[in-house]
Amino acid sequence: MASDSSFDVVSTFDAQEVENALNMAAKEVNQRFDFKGTESSIRKSGEAIEMESSGEERVKAVLDVFQGKLIKRGISLKALDASEPRLSGKMWKITATMKKGISTENAKKIAKMIRDEGPKGVKTQIQGDEMRVSSKSRDHLQEVQRLIKAQDYDFAVQFTNYR
Repeated sequence: MASDSSFDVVSTFDAQEVENALNMAAKEVNQRFDFKGTESSIRKSGEAIEMESSGEERVKAVLDVFQGKLIKRGISLKALDASEPRLSGKMWKITATMKKGISTENAKKIAKMIRDEGPKGVKTQIQGDEMRVSSKSRDHLQEVQRLIKAQDYDFAVQFTNYR
């Protein structure tokens, strides 16, 4: 009797890698010539990441540096939720947060896509902010992974607990 194989669909990131990217971005902002005299900075404030500079274009450049560091660290930019630049006193600011977890609404979209386009006999189960996909055939699970990767969701998707 064959048991079901399964994997979890999650949307997550390594917090330590985000911290490393933030530190590298802060170091680059402090050292780069084009940021000299602009009072540019990037730092963590609770769960949020605060970027500020004396000009709108410079604060966008700080965000661009941080995004480059995230990409080098293997973190999807879909996990980054950055606000529009806003003027606060004489400084321009951008606040960004990192998104973790799949919302129930997005999990339902994935489950419907698997039911409609995926192989028969594949079961989905929403478990909080992740989703378990199971089937008797590992080939079917790999096909489902290809289907999910082919879709362009507005959130990062990873596969864990493949058994």
